[in-house]
Amino acid sequence: MKLAPYIDHTNLKPDATVEDIKQLCEEAILYGFKAVCVNGCHIPLTVDILGATNVKIATVIGFPLGAMSTTTKVFEAKDAIAKGVDEVDMVLNIGWLKSGMDVQVKEEIAQVKSVIGDKVLKVILETCYLTDDEKEHASRLSVAAGADFIKTSTGFGSGGATFIDVQLMKTVVGDKAQIKASGGIRDRETALKYIELGVTRIGTSSGPKLVGN
Repeated sequence: MKLAPYIDHTNLKPDATVEDIKQLCEEAILYGFKAVCVNGCHIPLTVDILGATNVKIATVIGFPLGAMSTTTKVFEAKDAIAKGVDEVDMVLNIGWLKSGMDVQVKEEIAQVKSVIGDKVLKVILETCYLTDDEKEHASRLSVAAGADFIKTSTGFGSGGATFIDVQLMKTVVGDKAQIKASGGIRDRETALKYIELGVTRIGTSSGPKLVGN
């Protein structure tokens, strides 16, 4: 199986340099990855390099904590779209979810989806901080609010993707949304197992290794 079409080639490190981002983009072109995912400050450079290619450009919103205001997340999303991104990966407000603030959680996701229109919205649940019931509930709220994907992790929490979490998420959303596994995926065997479980995107900084290079 070709893994490249599943991979969001990612560098969200705070110390990522311009040269690091250039290398990320060049690798995405070389291996035919589905997308690159970068922090907002690197969007213009990424668009310059990838704008004329088939590689999608993704960025993160409300990253990595998800705890900033809805107004801030919405502005960040609008700004990213205006600068040329194709996809946004936003962090769900974990504290609101745990407080039972379903209306606010759902409305925030819906507002971000509204401003990005037909661009792809991935909602990061940060599963390492949630109970199984909360994972199920977050999945349902995200889909009801218009998410195109639900995503396991930021890669900056206390844990990353797990097979069990992906199975649970898939059981909840079925075909209503796609699933992105992210956080700690560093080898081909693990990536293939996630795809077998129904994942359609793999977020990783180890793309070249996963495709066998």
